[in-house]
Amino acid sequence: MSSTSAFAGQLAGRVALVTGAATGIGRATAKALAQAGAAVAVNHLRQPDAAAQLLHEIEALGARAAAFDADVTRAAEVAQLVQVVEDRFGPIDVLVNNAGIILEKPLAETGEDEWDHLLAADLKSVFLVTRAVLPGMQARQRGAFVNIASDLGILGRTHFTAYCAAKAGVIGLTRALAREVAPHIRVNAVAPGAVNTAMVSPELMSAESLAQELGVPQGRIAEPAEIAASVVFLASDLARFYCGQVLGPNGGSVMP
Repeated sequence: MSSTSAFAGQLAGRVALVTGAATGIGRATAKALAQAGAAVAVNHLRQPDAAAQLLHEIEALGARAAAFDADVTRAAEVAQLVQVVEDRFGPIDVLVNNAGIILEKPLAETGEDEWDHLLAADLKSVFLVTRAVLPGMQARQRGAFVNIASDLGILGRTHFTAYCAAKAGVIGLTRALAREVAPHIRVNAVAPGAVNTAMVSPELMSAESLAQELGVPQGRIAEPAEIAASVVFLASDLARFYCGQVLGPNGGSVMP
């Protein structure tokens, strides 16, 4: 039995929106939410082929899904995204803020445009999509947010200052909003360690950084489905007493 099939039926009848869902953790999460019974809105940014393949895989599971191309760093596109998702499926019950990018560069060499681009993708997007979805959840007095942070938002790491700052911001946003909207709406986060995605690759990270990722006690990086299992748990009623928490599927990189 897979780690996500254990949640079969836990989200039956619910609608989930996953940002940045065409690849990596978002893709695995979208499939896991579908396996748990949710109708899934797959947000992507100019990745129609990957999104179409994901829809095919979700529909093969017998679940409902649709893809929506939108830049979640832009408020107007976010507002339209939420509207078309709710027109298609109904009110959003679960929002997974997953969209993000990574940058390895010394702070002194980081340009203002690079800083702004990363903070927009990794933190501003969480603010914008959450703000757009929240009023409907408040009106219905139910809903769950799951924000994808990172163990580096807790640990910090040389040459990843912008990324660490953004993910620490996601954690801070999670904890503050959880207090603001409890008890009817739950806000939690997942802070993975390294995951086998395009973001953890020689194209985006140095050999030294990749070696550091393998230095965790478990001695390996995670598969996206292992992170998705934590997301589905937090989205489900099994986690109904979780409030402002940060789950850490990180192989032991962080031990609170």
